[in-house]
Amino acid sequence: MEIKLNDPILTENNTEAQKVREKLKKLNLFAINMMASPGAGKTSLIIALLKSLPKELKAGVIEGDVASSVDTDKIISLGWPAFQINTSGGCHLTASMINKAIDQLGISGPGILFIENIGNLICPTEFDLGENIRIVLSSVPEGDDKPVKYPGIYQKAHAIVLNKIDYMIHSDFDLASFIKGTKLTNETAPLFKVSSKTGEGIKELSNWIVSNML
Repeated sequence: MEIKLNDPILTENNTEAQKVREKLKKLNLFAINMMASPGAGKTSLIIALLKSLPKELKAGVIEGDVASSVDTDKIISLGWPAFQINTSGGCHLTASMINKAIDQLGISGPGILFIENIGNLICPTEFDLGENIRIVLSSVPEGDDKPVKYPGIYQKAHAIVLNKIDYMIHSDFDLASFIKGTKLTNETAPLFKVSSKTGEGIKELSNWIVSNML
């Protein structure tokens, strides 16, 4: 007999995720669960997207970190509302955390809520946060093998983003191999190649996000 210890935890989380969905719908907010390993550039990408969104859309950020409020402080200093969740060692956010954070953030739409998950390519995979879409972010300095090494998180992505493409000329990153890996794990998710530093590809990703709100 197989005993699945995570089943009660996931069931409870899924129930809470549905509450989050209902709350987001009432607030007219479109939520994006941004997932990546540490250092892939989640915060920089979120900031670049915040700057590129249509002015009529409201936007806010829930930041997940093991500790500190560095990223939240940066976003607030740039003029956007943000709320910090510190997990004190936990490797992923939960729907319950998001439900409480939405109340604390205090924004309503029409607009977008970015959720920056904990930097990890394994733990966040199974935890529904009540989001509308999941974006999985990889970066050139990490190497081209992430989709085949961590297929689970890529399989559940609505879009895959390759960040820091401005580093491409300084590395042996094999773009063809990366693309092949993404197609092996997820045939339907679009791939966006971006640089949060130079702005390349950001508008295309922003337009795709807005189109999915309709």
